[in-house]
Amino acid sequence: MELSMVTVQKPDAINFILGQSHFIKTVEDMHEALVTAVPGIKFGLAFCEASGACLIRWSGTDDEMIELAKQNALALSAGHSFILFLGEGFFPINVLHAVKNVPEVVRIFCATANPTQVIVIETEQGRGILGVVDGFKSKGIEDSEGISWRKGFLRKIGYKLT
Repeated sequence: MELSMVTVQKPDAINFILGQSHFIKTVEDMHEALVTAVPGIKFGLAFCEASGACLIRWSGTDDEMIELAKQNALALSAGHSFILFLGEGFFPINVLHAVKNVPEVVRIFCATANPTQVIVIETEQGRGILGVVDGFKSKGIEDSEGISWRKGFLRKIGYKLT
């Protein structure tokens, strides 16, 4: 048994969702869920098949995001995992519910634009994801200034009204 860490490779502004599902049908069902949830969405999706040919299965609407998904999935090579990259200007908050409602999805490890490290275990049988390091260590506890900044930021980007 061997533990390793795989760093998700992506441009800083790009968000992604890393999860686990249980069937090759994931690729087509997730594609349909995404384009239904957000018409015109730009994304790339890759799924690590865990039986049969054990290929990286993929789909998407944006060549750059598709390539990111394929390369990161290959680096992970963890059975039944999927990685979904969202084009710039598209965010997990807008599609996470749709992704979680895909019948094959069993777990979401993270949905982020942060630098992310994936902790992978490899046995004689194959590879699996143990967890993720999403972003950085906490530096303290929010004070009244931090609360004010948070509330202002959410209103500035349009996620809260008043």
